[in-house]
Amino acid sequence: MTRSIIDPITRIEGHMRVEMEVENGKVTNAWTTAGSFRGIELVVENRTPADAAQIVQRICGVCPVSHAQSASIASEKAYGITIPNNARIIRNLLEGAQFLHSNILWFYNLAALDYVNPLNALKADPADALALAQKAGTSINSDFAALKTRLQAFAENGQLSIFSGNWFDAEDGTAYKLPPELDLICTAHYLEALKFQAKSSEISALLGGKMPHIMTLIPGGTSFVPTAQKLDDLRALCHEVYDWVRTTMVPDTLAIAPYYLDAFGYGKGCGRYLAWGVFENKSMKMSERYLPSGVVDERNRLTDPEEGMITEYVGHSWYKGSGTYQAPDFTTEPEFTEYDVDDRYTWCKAPAYGGKPYEATSLSRALAAYGRKVPYMVEHMDAMLEALGHPGDLEVLKSTLGRTAVRQIETTYIAKMMCDWADELVEAVKSGDSEYFKEPDTNSGSGSGFWEAPRGALYHSVKIEGGKIKGYQIIIPTTWNLAPINEHGEHGPVEQALIGCPVEDIHKPIHALRTVHSYDPCVSCSVHVSEPATGKRFSTVTNPWGVK
Repeated sequence: MTRSIIDPITRIEGHMRVEMEVENGKVTNAWTTAGSFRGIELVVENRTPADAAQIVQRICGVCPVSHAQSASIASEKAYGITIPNNARIIRNLLEGAQFLHSNILWFYNLAALDYVNPLNALKADPADALALAQKAGTSINSDFAALKTRLQAFAENGQLSIFSGNWFDAEDGTAYKLPPELDLICTAHYLEALKFQAKSSEISALLGGKMPHIMTLIPGGTSFVPTAQKLDDLRALCHEVYDWVRTTMVPDTLAIAPYYLDAFGYGKGCGRYLAWGVFENKSMKMSERYLPSGVVDERNRLTDPEEGMITEYVGHSWYKGSGTYQAPDFTTEPEFTEYDVDDRYTWCKAPAYGGKPYEATSLSRALAAYGRKVPYMVEHMDAMLEALGHPGDLEVLKSTLGRTAVRQIETTYIAKMMCDWADELVEAVKSGDSEYFKEPDTNSGSGSGFWEAPRGALYHSVKIEGGKIKGYQIIIPTTWNLAPINEHGEHGPVEQALIGCPVEDIHKPIHALRTVHSYDPCVSCSVHVSEPATGKRFSTVTNPWGVK
């Protein structure tokens, strides 16, 4: 059996392992492993809901706002609170800023290096790169000649800095297909993206006190009260980020995609999608959120989410027992045994909706928004499909390339709405609206917060007695996506997406890497690939702990 171990897959947050078997150049079986136990549900017990909104943010430094939102919504449901309108707008701005930071980070600094080779940009003619950027309609904010000189210095001293440790030589150097000029353009935008991530987080810090782990989002509303100066700063930042996103991200996607159209042919996954929705409209209904809720089945039928349909199976996870529990379930009993793909192999439970695995990603949100006929999403998804040669064919989006491409439409939509929400907040303040927080009338109850993190559907559920938490459950998007085999023997979404991926280079399975990155899992990964027909073994270890 051939076993190729790459530890870790970089450009992902957290700790993850994927093991794959390969026969005849394709993945025939796969197992995903979440490699660390957090147990935040246990940490918040016997604390107040306000404490929980702060503590659960520590699950993640990339999407802390989403956890604070979902925790606060759960507590507000338990207390029967509807937050004031100003708090709704400010929370949307906080969440939107985090989404912009995360989506920009993911596309340029995490996923793009699966497609863009900065070393190939050394062959580019800067004048031709400028002409190509103008033809592609993408932004021109950088000096391409100066960037080429900077890259040359990296290459000559043998220290590639932020571009080191990647698979640019995969498949004998043929896996990366962009012309040098496009590589130069995209490398410039990679560096610009670092700046606009920071600008997005500056918005979060302005409204939240700091970032990551904001301080102003609390059950009942917000403790942030805007001043004229902060509103001016907010509007300026929102427009600055929007101008860059609007002129850069979708044009770059449409420039890169034609060179990798084969990625429409793999990485579909389970073909079922769920989104709880994000960004509250005045109605405060999940189905009317700016990115609305929706459950999309194999036939593209869209229905409203039902909490009673959510279950979690633990028979292949490192928890006590082998049961299937209906949400909300407040049992968290870790029990590590050993890594065994035939038994237990992950800290992720196996969430299901109606007994089936579902993908929870930005693609899920896009399909739900399309099904709900959100005008911006429909118009721009149709335009992207037209540009990529698949007019009206939503099915091609259910792939590695589709999942990767469609997220830039969402990013541009959010950036546009941020400008609108900033204006809405200005008008609310000018009208004399000064309510930002609502006190609860009770200190006991139960509630669930359905929301979205940038990576997908997020669920927090809480039971409160006498102002203290007596039960808590969290199901994050990566738990849905990295679900292990369920009680019916069905693989989780990422495992299914990997099965069928082409593997032309057993040492550097780039198509599998692209597929994993398309889900943007909140974990850092190690990948094992086995090829039963050859009996070879290959190992590369860069993780300081190693993986055995």
